Amino acid sequence: MANTENTKLKIWLPFLLSAMLVAGMFIGFKMGGKMPRQSFFNTDKPTPIQEITTLIKERYVDDVNVGDLTDTAVMAMLARLDPHSTFIPAKKIQQVNDEIKGSFYGIGVEFIMLDDTLHVTNVLPKGPAAVAGLQIGDKILKAADSTLSGKKLEVENIRQVLRGSLGSSVTVQLLRGKTLQSATIKRDIIPLESLDAGYMITDSIGFIRLNRFSTQTYKEFMKRLLELKSKGMKNLILDLRDNGGGVLDEAVEIADEFLAGDKLITYTEGKHVQKKEYRCRRKGQFETGGLVVLVNENTASASEILLGALQDWDRATLVGRRTFGKGLVQDQYTLSDNSALRLTTARYFTPIGRSIQRSYQMGNAAYYHEMIDRYAGGELVNGNRSKADTSKKFKTMGGKTVYGNGGITPDYFVATDTAAFGKTTAKLFSKGTITDFGYRYFMLNSKSLLNYKSAADFVKNYSLDTYSWLTFEEMALVDSVGVKNLSSKERMYIDDALKLSLARQLFRNEGFYETLNQKDAVVRKALEILKALPITK
Repeated sequence: MANTENTKLKIWLPFLLSAMLVAGMFIGFKMGGKMPRQSFFNTDKPTPIQEITTLIKERYVDDVNVGDLTDTAVMAMLARLDPHSTFIPAKKIQQVNDEIKGSFYGIGVEFIMLDDTLHVTNVLPKGPAAVAGLQIGDKILKAADSTLSGKKLEVENIRQVLRGSLGSSVTVQLLRGKTLQSATIKRDIIPLESLDAGYMITDSIGFIRLNRFSTQTYKEFMKRLLELKSKGMKNLILDLRDNGGGVLDEAVEIADEFLAGDKLITYTEGKHVQKKEYRCRRKGQFETGGLVVLVNENTASASEILLGALQDWDRATLVGRRTFGKGLVQDQYTLSDNSALRLTTARYFTPIGRSIQRSYQMGNAAYYHEMIDRYAGGELVNGNRSKADTSKKFKTMGGKTVYGNGGITPDYFVATDTAAFGKTTAKLFSKGTITDFGYRYFMLNSKSLLNYKSAADFVKNYSLDTYSWLTFEEMALVDSVGVKNLSSKERMYIDDALKLSLARQLFRNEGFYETLNQKDAVVRKALEILKALPITK
């Protein structure tokens, strides 16, 4: 039994770590911090760090990048604070800020690297690349003076070449079929959408999934909410799984749409920050319909602010697994070299006074390892094995017992399904075989696949046939993975994963989640809860 659990842990470990990294990127913080007055830093006497930096620069035996040394020193200092106070080097600040504001300046394509060549997998409709004539399947060989083929390139390096300032142009050399072409593309604003999907899952139940909270999230959410209401939505499933947070104000605005009156949504308070309350300010667009919110271990920060308010006021039913447990607020300060310090300045509390921040007294390594411990300890497959801190009990406005200091525990637990995820599947994902299947298969069979006019049509009518599987077998062999001797469970899992890959290629995230939700146990539980509600007219 122990060996089986260890094997599963080894298989899942890379994916858990990846999920934690994603959560770490988007773990929420409160924007609006401004650089303290310059006099705050002024001192006639140099600090030890300044003295040491100068000595290294002027006396050290070899050449040294002093900037990198300073960055390392700053990060070492922050490691002694809390897990969410972070330093952002100047070279990464643009990407971080783009994620916050929900857009960047670029050409409007999605791509993958196949055989050391950049393949365009999607072109943003009416975006700069589309205007310049780029198509799915084009291979970009060069952009400006940078060669993008014939060698292994980091994705971040490619992004730096394709992105640039607003209105600037880049000339690309591309291969379409066997024909070399060139195109000049004028960069423009490209949205980074935080709303993955929003559609009617039944005649009266809507589904909305948010992947983070950027400065555009509330606007995106409201547009889709009103669209679904116009289609007859009476009840809503809000999916916040793997949503690591973001801009606090956006989560507050969305909470306001669900809560009536002038209810308290959250409040923040810190040693050097006065208590600040966030309350409902207007009549919301969905104050009375049935509401189920989906959560998991990567639901964090701003997401937990929204959840805490809904749970404390008994406005929603929560389904899934215990959330991450981050109740710290960060302000971002721009430094003199354009790097930034994201410093924890306050804690946030739910309306009834809960702090959901889990302990970090054992250090940052132990703090993040706790997510792996949840898997190893069986919490992700058995809610009764949860090690959440239950020492601080609270009562919701309706009298239900809830807890602080360890994330938010859902009303209904649904286990993660790891039974069908075997070693072969892990290899296929790590090599990109499954992820890339949608694009590669589309390029071979685009005429037949384009007959599907909507995600709903694809979900209902497409199934992986013998030809599709044989095509996949050949792709897997090229990646040195054999798929002929799979268990029936693993084969079924891979079949579903390949259909998801195709759905994403054809209908982007909307199609992916509409397809995924057909067999998602957490979604099924949400539907069960909402269908049991009294019918309102």
